[in-house]
Amino acid sequence: MPDPTPSPAQEPAFVLSRRIIVLGAAACAASAKAAAAADVSPRAFIAEIYDTYVGKNGNGVPLDNNQKIQRYFEPSLAALILKDQSEAAQRKEVGTLDFDPFVDAQDWDIAAYNVMVSDNGADKASATVTFNNFGKPQTVVLDLVKIKNNWKISDITWTPHENPNTLRALYAHS
Repeated sequence: MPDPTPSPAQEPAFVLSRRIIVLGAAACAASAKAAAAADVSPRAFIAEIYDTYVGKNGNGVPLDNNQKIQRYFEPSLAALILKDQSEAAQRKEVGTLDFDPFVDAQDWDIAAYNVMVSDNGADKASATVTFNNFGKPQTVVLDLVKIKNNWKISDITWTPHENPNTLRALYAHS
């Protein structure tokens, strides 16, 4: 009967193969962990925005350059905003969006906010943000879409607000 013990010539290949498998598994685990860390939840994305509005020193999120607009808005909505800003600058005028879309106001005094997130299917969510601005109740609904592990805003609805009451509709009327 043959001896099942590997010969000395076979042993290094066996050990080397086992090391490759272990190292490969460790690399996959590290990669998955890094991907999960980069995969921010819709609630964390919204908190990143609204935390900047809270308190006396809350400066909000100024949408004053391409990078910020593209960071927060999905590509087609970002393109509408950027086109409008460019055309308004050429006319030396204020663009269609003449208020802060995250708080539906030009000024704010917000002490706290609440967020309720609804899952709307694969890579889609809706975040309803409620807060008092100068004592007046506000509700802002942000429709979100996930693009390459990043949440982006696909539309914003303001309540109460005169028509148009969504960011996309605002640009449709301009």
